[in-house]
Amino acid sequence: RAASGCLLARTMARRYDSRTTTFSPEGRLYQVEYAMEAINLAGATVGMLAADGVVLAGEKKTTSKLLDQGKQHEKLFQIDDGMFCAVAGITSDANILINKLRVSAAQHVYTYGESMPVEQLVTAICDVKQGYTQFGGLRPFGVSFLVAGHDPAHGFQLYHTDPSGNFSGWKAYAIGINNNTAQQIMRQDWKEGLSLQETLELTAKVLTKTMDAANPNSEKLEFGVVEVAESGKVRFRVLRDEEVDKLMADAAPKDSDEQETA
Repeated sequence: RAASGCLLARTMARRYDSRTTTFSPEGRLYQVEYAMEAINLAGATVGMLAADGVVLAGEKKTTSKLLDQGKQHEKLFQIDDGMFCAVAGITSDANILINKLRVSAAQHVYTYGESMPVEQLVTAICDVKQGYTQFGGLRPFGVSFLVAGHDPAHGFQLYHTDPSGNFSGWKAYAIGINNNTAQQIMRQDWKEGLSLQETLELTAKVLTKTMDAANPNSEKLEFGVVEVAESGKVRFRVLRDEEVDKLMADAAPKDSDEQETA
C-alpha cells in the first residue's frame, strides 16, 4: 500500500510539474520547489551580522590554478558602495538579477541623491523573481541571494531571498549544501554584539564544518564584509587571500581539538 501511495504521488507530481503556473491538488507549485532544491546543491554560503559590520562568505565550486582570479567571480558580487550579495544556485541566472540590482541601486541614487535602502532593493528584486513564477512560458530563477548592506535608518542588515520571491531578514543564515548543519552551529554560537573579527572567525568555523574539502583555503572560498572605514564611510571589502588562509587555518585546529576531547 505504501509503495502504491508513493507511485501515485510521483504520478501526480509529473502531471502538475510541467508548468510553473499550474497548482497541484495539494496547492503546490512543483517547478518552484525544484528551483529551491537546486539551491541546496550549490556551494556552502554563509552570512552573519556583527555589531560593526556584515560578513558574507561562499564556497567556490570552480577552482583551477589557470583561472584569472581578478576577473572571475562566482559567489560574491558588489551592488554599490555599501551593499553586496552572495549567490547560491545557477550563476548565469544570478548575473541577470545582479545587473537588475545594480541598475535599481544606481537609479535610486540618481533620482534621490542617496543610497537605496537595503530592504527596498531586496523587495524590488523579489518582485521580479515572483513574476517568473506566475506567468506561462517562464521558469523561476534558480538562485538564492544573501544580501548584506547598510543604510542610515536601520544600520547593518542581512536578507535572504529565494526563487519563489520570498525574502526574510536574518542575523545569521546559510544556504547551499549542508545548510542545516551550518544553521545549527550558528544557533549555538552566534550572539548579539559580536565584533566583525569574531564574526569572521565564526564564519570560518561554520565553513570548516560544512564544506566537503579537507583543507578549505582562499582558492576555494570568497569572503567579503560591509564595514565602517576609518573615515566613517561605509564600504564593501573583499578579504585578501592571506586573510582568508589565516582565518581558515585558525579555525581548523579548534575543530581537531574538539574531536580529541570528544
